[in-house]
Amino acid sequence: MQSVPPAPDAIFHQPVRTRLCLLLYVGEPSFSQLKVSLSITDGNLDAHLKKLGAAGYLHSRMVLEGRPHTVYRLSESGATAFRKYIDVMREICKSATPQS
Repeated sequence: MQSVPPAPDAIFHQPVRTRLCLLLYVGEPSFSQLKVSLSITDGNLDAHLKKLGAAGYLHSRMVLEGRPHTVYRLSESGATAFRKYIDVMREICKSATPQS
């Protein structure tokens, strides 16, 4: 019998947050860029960012070049947790492949 992979981190295991974290993992997008990329409302994006922030997975900073705006990225612990989430999802996908 095949062992069951560990459960994925519930913070990341939500469709919008998974996509959001992919963007935060590879860059430092602004609120507006995230909203457009994800095609979600301000309130929805704000709720997801707050969830990540409450978990200690998010950093934000104000950029004063041009029009002032806030950019976001995963914190060190958030990036580590997201890499682990990706690894767990890979394991789940591998376990779904029939063994020869």
